[in-house]
Amino acid sequence: MEFGVVIHNRSETGKREVMVRLAQAADRLNFDSIWVTDHVILPTKTSSRYPYSATGAFPVQPHEDYMEPLTVLAYLAACTERVRLGVSVMILPHRNPLLAAKMLSTLDVLSGGRVIAGVGVGWLEEEFQAMGLPPFRERGAYSDECIRIFKELWTKEDPSFEGRYHRFRDIKFAPKPLQKPHPPIWIGGQTRRALERAGALGDAWHPLGLRPPVNLDPDELRESIKVVREAAAKAGRDPKSVGVVFRGPLNLAKSAEPSGRRLLTGSPSQVADDLKRYYDVEVRHMVFDVLTNDVRLIEETMDRFANEVRPKLP
Repeated sequence: MEFGVVIHNRSETGKREVMVRLAQAADRLNFDSIWVTDHVILPTKTSSRYPYSATGAFPVQPHEDYMEPLTVLAYLAACTERVRLGVSVMILPHRNPLLAAKMLSTLDVLSGGRVIAGVGVGWLEEEFQAMGLPPFRERGAYSDECIRIFKELWTKEDPSFEGRYHRFRDIKFAPKPLQKPHPPIWIGGQTRRALERAGALGDAWHPLGLRPPVNLDPDELRESIKVVREAAAKAGRDPKSVGVVFRGPLNLAKSAEPSGRRLLTGSPSQVADDLKRYYDVEVRHMVFDVLTNDVRLIEETMDRFANEVRPKLP
């Protein structure tokens, strides 16, 4: 199993020196990937519910700094050597797909082929309205088109496209990404439509879980993976070609936690056992959130995972 860590590009942890410090720590500790998140603006008044909170409240305040993710990754690419770089997830309707494809391709070249294109459709309707984007209810269809455009631009010498939202022909697109056929496309979301999108168009399904009301323990994940694989087969793809990348909060304790604890919370041995359960349902890349603004605690958790948990895994 491979492991990544989210570097929150917002609030106190979104400061330049903090993000560089954490990215370089991840590189030094042999994490496989680092991740940032994506919002352009946050409305001061909203009726949209955040899917990963029991109250529906988003945990970031509108006045807090929120760095643009692709710009952050370009900066962190120059500050690291081997760790892979992703957005968990880039909201596809936020950017023109030709421009987004060029930004990701450029980043892949500049980073030496380290980009992972984590993508999703978004949940914050007022953000769509403020940015003048296509209708919120059409974000799924729009996003599907964006993914197809990425693949066309990244793999064809003479790309062309005829869709509902975009049309182009008689163009060239360069540079192509270093990764062939293209950077991996990991598709987020936990709705049935997201699962079907991952199966039909993605290289992996990348859900966020262990945040009630979205839990996705290994048993739940197993059932959802069936939907992903069925969608892949329906699209004429090898179902096993679509991987599973799970993102969840990591909280390491000094000693064993009592029964009833949340998964990925507890002693190194307990967390290692949890990871083995996820591995058994075919998760092959795990992305950790350390949900605190305490930079020292984030670093300590990363170090303890690398030295106390990972050695317990096969």
